[in-house]
Amino acid sequence: MSFAKLEDAITVPLFPLRIVLFPAGRHDLQIFERRYIDMVTESLKSGTPFGICSIEAGTGVRAADTQHSVNRIGTLARIIDWNQLDNGLLGITIEGTTKFRVEDCWEADSDLLMAEVVLSECDTLDSEPVAYGDDFAELVEVLRGLEQHPLVAEKNFAIDYDNLWHIGWHLSELIPMSEPSRQALLELDDPRARAESLMQLLKDLSGEE
Repeated sequence: MSFAKLEDAITVPLFPLRIVLFPAGRHDLQIFERRYIDMVTESLKSGTPFGICSIEAGTGVRAADTQHSVNRIGTLARIIDWNQLDNGLLGITIEGTTKFRVEDCWEADSDLLMAEVVLSECDTLDSEPVAYGDDFAELVEVLRGLEQHPLVAEKNFAIDYDNLWHIGWHLSELIPMSEPSRQALLELDDPRARAESLMQLLKDLSGEE
């Protein structure tokens, strides 16, 4: 499992945030900076994605106009809903589609952080489903329970419970953990390795030996 070749890299604007987005994950955002309003407007007009990279990374590239760095592993996002909020700001709902790796990064004249990225060939909504056995049945049970929570239910996730990719993506976003831990899960390329890490995390949260 790997990323595409460098010659297949694409150029996208980056949106540095204090979140980690996974394929199939969804987040509601408020947009207020002009550069990001313009980015979102262009994305809505053309259907082009932008990249979400978490900030406060130990190793990465510096975000525009900040002292923060951004992780080199992020996720493409598409806008699936938008509206004007009561406070007058633009609200959007984004969904992750494909993990990527930043190969080069620069600040554009628009003050946007731009990047040349290569896409994951496996960590994507278009990946082949991966089945699992009884060894990860507990993860399915936990995810079904989380999906019943009102705040999760309103996101209307289309979860494929027979696909280990989906189980790993959604649990990685929904289980309480530190953002560095979430980023570490995103950087795993093997769905079974991600599921095993999630199993260990659940044991740690429950205090099991």
